[in-house]
Amino acid sequence: MTRQITRLLVANRAEIASRVFRTCRSLGIETVAIHSDADAALPYVAEADVAVRLPGSTPAETYLRIDLVLDAARRAGADAIHPGYGFLSENAEFAQAVVDAGLTWVGPDPASITAMGSKIGAKERMSAAGVPVLEAPEQPTEAALPLLVKASAGGGGRGMRVVRALADLDTEVAKAREEAASAFGDGTVFVEPYVERGRHVEVQVVGTPDGVLVLGERDCSIQRRHQKIVEEAPAPRLPEATREALHEAARAAAAAIDYRGAGTVEFLYDEDADRFFFLEMNTRLQVEHPVTELVHGIDLVAAQLRVAEGAPVTASRGRDGHAIEVRLYAEDPAADYQPQSGLLTTFEIPGADGSEPGVRVDRGFVSGSEVSTFYDAMLAKVVVHAPTRDQAARQLAGVLRRSRIHGLTTNRDQLVAILTDPAFLRGEVSTAFLTDWAPPAPAGVVDAPLAAALAIAETRRVGRTVQQRIPVAFRNVPSQPQRTEFEGDLVAEWWGGRDGYTADGVGVLDAAPGSVTLERDGVATTYACTVTGLPGREVVDVDAPGGHVRLVRVPRFVDPADQVASGSLLAPMPGSVVKVLVTHGQQVAAGDPVLVLEAMKMQHTVSAPTDGVVTQLGVTPGQQVAAGEVMAVVEEEEQQ
Repeated sequence: MTRQITRLLVANRAEIASRVFRTCRSLGIETVAIHSDADAALPYVAEADVAVRLPGSTPAETYLRIDLVLDAARRAGADAIHPGYGFLSENAEFAQAVVDAGLTWVGPDPASITAMGSKIGAKERMSAAGVPVLEAPEQPTEAALPLLVKASAGGGGRGMRVVRALADLDTEVAKAREEAASAFGDGTVFVEPYVERGRHVEVQVVGTPDGVLVLGERDCSIQRRHQKIVEEAPAPRLPEATREALHEAARAAAAAIDYRGAGTVEFLYDEDADRFFFLEMNTRLQVEHPVTELVHGIDLVAAQLRVAEGAPVTASRGRDGHAIEVRLYAEDPAADYQPQSGLLTTFEIPGADGSEPGVRVDRGFVSGSEVSTFYDAMLAKVVVHAPTRDQAARQLAGVLRRSRIHGLTTNRDQLVAILTDPAFLRGEVSTAFLTDWAPPAPAGVVDAPLAAALAIAETRRVGRTVQQRIPVAFRNVPSQPQRTEFEGDLVAEWWGGRDGYTADGVGVLDAAPGSVTLERDGVATTYACTVTGLPGREVVDVDAPGGHVRLVRVPRFVDPADQVASGSLLAPMPGSVVKVLVTHGQQVAAGDPVLVLEAMKMQHTVSAPTDGVVTQLGVTPGQQVAAGEVMAVVEEEEQQ
């Protein structure tokens, strides 16, 4: 029976909420956003027809509260709920509560969610349906190593740990349980063999009353922390016979639970042996669904809505070209992918407005958005669809290079390096790609310090209220150049005077607060410079063809209040202290864990920087800390 949706609430946030709203607008469906206090200013809230505040900021206070979400739907007059992905999207209790409230649930039957919600139970069900699965060893031995500990109730790499020594198994299982309980409210985990260089290949399905539509496969092998960062369709280097077998296995998996709606069946593909194993089924929309939409010419959100309304879903046009998606994260790959939070001062991606053919940007943030510590650190998904894989990779790398992202460190440069890596271009991908990978040395922006120094000088010049006709850095008898120092031992030396700026070996063709053009060896390069910060402590974001660099000026005089004691353990990011593993006065060795900090859904262990004694311990479990805050001090013994 057809039941038309008129007003849809999306029980999610940021990028995925915006994505669902976009389809709703095209179909004439009114939309409702829910938002935490931390998300109140994000773009998706304004994009909805109406919005409902959920008091609080943490997921447990807001997006994971079934009662609050249902109350928001009632107050906003919604007649349907779309769960997005993450949060409550695979929570059968939530799905049933939506149905019981008389609302249309845009997702599979709660029984299907239950069937696949436990990875342990799902593997048993798939094995009975004839789908190949990885068998978990009952009594792990050294011969079975490495092993993988996985959360039964969730995904996204949370609650997942690789074990390479049996002595570490209990510890890693305990850590996985904690992360799983924090992320999904269920600490159940299981252990299975870990295939070192397998490929993560998943198949998109849409279950309808008329059968299961199979919409090709995606390769999502390139991952960090067991979370995908590069996804593509179709999967490269996949024999056609294997491709067809994967599709049929996915069809059988969906049919085994009488699946309805969009879902993804994930497999581990052993390329060397040309065999695959069932991993799990995601009973929801996947983060990487855009590559399937672009290659197969289908709107998967529209398909979800049609299934929920009881309307038929027609097959797509078939496979056309190649699409690659990258996940742009606020994180520092050079610091073990440490999440970043704070103000995203500039966030401009070419083609985000639809102006570049083949480019699609699904994002949850814009320039001026605040990235909080409460949620996942993904800023946007940048996707390119082109006739061939090589073309898609080259165009996507170019889009990322031309993007302007200031205020936070991101994985943009790593993504560019992956997309241009010869092994990636040959299709030689696996889940160990980044483990084995030796990233190229950053090309750097050779004259960025000089461009930044001149941009600072020009910013000061135009801001003068007196002596505006005096040239910058003018001296009657110049004896030495001006020196501008930046963190990282970077120094720019330059002269100012009546004839403008000069520097050794570099010609200064033009200088303004936002743009500096320099000439080296007859080649002119323009550097876009954005100057922020206080005088003497400026921060300059420099964008040029060679990439982006963020330069922080070193003040000439250091405030003693800004100095910290040697051996101080500083919070690498804002977060919550989960555990304190030492006591005051305890002897520790370099590398010993001191405390565990949780931020952006991940746990981070802070270790002792040296052998010594804990002389200060200023935090307790549950305490919130700011980035740079001193949490403990470990003094070397000889200093006591």
